[in-house]
Amino acid sequence: MNTARFARWQFSTLMVGALVFGGTLSGWAVSPAQAQAVRGLPDFTDLVEQVGPSVVNIRTLERSTSGRSGGNSGTPQEEELQEFFRRFFGQPFPGQPRPQQRPNRPQQEEEPQPRGVGSGFILSADGFVMTNAHVVDGADEVMVTLPDKREFKARIVGADRRTDVAVVKIDATGLPAVRIGDVNRLRVGEWVMAIGSPFGLENTVTAGIVSAKQRDTGDYLPFIQTDVAINPGNSGGPLINLRGEVVGINSQIYSRSGGFMGISFAIPIDEAMRVSDQLRTSGRVTRGRIGVQIDQVTKEVAESIGLGKTMGALVRGVEAGSPAEKAGVEPGDIITRFDGKVIEKSSDLPRLVGNTKPGSRSSLTVFRRGGSRDLNVVVAEIEPERVAANTPREREPAPRPSAAAQALGLVVADLSEAQKAELKVRGGVRVEAATEAAARAGLREGDIVLAVANTEVASVRDFESALAKLDRSKPISVLFRRGEWAQYALIRPAR
Repeated sequence: MNTARFARWQFSTLMVGALVFGGTLSGWAVSPAQAQAVRGLPDFTDLVEQVGPSVVNIRTLERSTSGRSGGNSGTPQEEELQEFFRRFFGQPFPGQPRPQQRPNRPQQEEEPQPRGVGSGFILSADGFVMTNAHVVDGADEVMVTLPDKREFKARIVGADRRTDVAVVKIDATGLPAVRIGDVNRLRVGEWVMAIGSPFGLENTVTAGIVSAKQRDTGDYLPFIQTDVAINPGNSGGPLINLRGEVVGINSQIYSRSGGFMGISFAIPIDEAMRVSDQLRTSGRVTRGRIGVQIDQVTKEVAESIGLGKTMGALVRGVEAGSPAEKAGVEPGDIITRFDGKVIEKSSDLPRLVGNTKPGSRSSLTVFRRGGSRDLNVVVAEIEPERVAANTPREREPAPRPSAAAQALGLVVADLSEAQKAELKVRGGVRVEAATEAAARAGLREGDIVLAVANTEVASVRDFESALAKLDRSKPISVLFRRGEWAQYALIRPAR
């Protein structure tokens, strides 16, 4: 080896050594990621000792007659199978045998039967325990077992099915409570750990990394996705970061086989704590609502109406008498902000509104026919969804086709005053027939066209006037209403 080659080899060796052992050389410094790689996998032993005493096992019982069919036989294996199929398939274990009636007992005597198992963790030293709502849902008795083998009968303080969060209370003091972490500090790729009772195996520890954040699987919850091994019985247990803080509640898995497949979901602890605070205060959760049916804003719609960016929540329908209607929200509006917070995607809106205290006055920014406007809305309390009734419509005489509309494959007619009152619209034209380009865009007979290319239409004359100003060689955006809901279509004339 000549002198020059030896010098280059020696310099390279020094550089590698400096990076591996955390030193510096000529301004080169080891990064945290490199340091972690050198150290290897994290050691969870201290975390288990720290958090383990705060994680509990939860067993639920239901009272049933000893001769009732479809009950559990009570063996641990069958109990776990029942929990497994109830949670992930919504039905009892197929082929479950009828329990044998015990001799010398009246048939109608009620006795507790094992129902399911889960996990939970201690919120406070005076006995409040957090778990999943589905763990305690329908249970007649809830038994909590601490890691020191003490067992308590628990009282259900409250449960919220929308977020799958529940709080139970045991009569004990001086309990080791968990520390609550900051979900905003959680990073994708960060190590996390779970402790629970999969298949009844108490105090089982599994670990992995955060696979994704803000994973949408429901209206009110942006889930944390991990690859931590979660199985039936883990439900309700804590997801813990390397600082020993709880950052989530293990709740769901994605599985085609019923077993763990590397995709698990946890409820963010900040969302869960908001729910638990209300449950502990009043036993129930109140959420805000404004009374709109929403949908995603597609890229094509955003471009066609001049929104510029794919964002916001498309209002497909406004409930009669709702806060949104009183505020002036209309079908076809795109809500881009709520209380100053940007709506990046439609699922952001129900979360923001739901977390708003009923009775609060909030601001809405909507994009309507090419421009933004601000509205004020008084948030109401959420209520069960109402099913809109379909009222039969009397058919009007066949209208004379519009030449402008026919070019797009449309035959439209004016709405009568009775129809406007019935539909609760100020204007619009009714589609009597949709063929060719209009049919390809998804329009059909009975639809009500409300606007064309951001221009509101109140009559066939307005409709024709709007079309006359457009370049019909380009896609034309049409806002229309079908039934109770409004949506956009892009009509692409044949060339």
